[in-house]
Amino acid sequence: MTKSQREEFDFIINDIVNDNNFKELDRELHHGISRYNHSYRVARGVYLLTKSLGFSTYVEATRAALMHDFYFDFQLENKNKRKQFIEHPTLAVLNANKYFSLNEMQKNMIESHMFPTCRKLPKYKESICLTLVDKLVALYEMQRYKLVMKLGVYVLFVFNMITLQK
Repeated sequence: MTKSQREEFDFIINDIVNDNNFKELDRELHHGISRYNHSYRVARGVYLLTKSLGFSTYVEATRAALMHDFYFDFQLENKNKRKQFIEHPTLAVLNANKYFSLNEMQKNMIESHMFPTCRKLPKYKESICLTLVDKLVALYEMQRYKLVMKLGVYVLFVFNMITLQK
């Protein structure tokens, strides 16, 4: 990302990342990192992709991408993992729309970002971009962070078992 792209990206998302409600996502674990960091990474990818493809809606797409996982664990605590997976886009769009003004494209982007596992179909090219970028970022994060975190826990467990036996 060039300096001018970075400055534009920061300007586009500034009000969202500085919102106290959104900042709470920094306490929510997601793919081995915070949901805030995951969302930021996805928004950066959507910004670069939509801008490079010449979409006039890259600003709106970037903002929606940042809010695609704007939900909190307590909102899904009585749901099993499968239901959490399917229902979190609905919560994210409700939360995003509560604190920020969303147009129909942005709502569809957020609601359909888990396609094909969610109930909403992507209606816009920006929705498809978000779905693809989110999947790529999630794969990267799962491999880079979550797997490493799990291995670290196993190594600590084995180390503790060896130490306890001495």
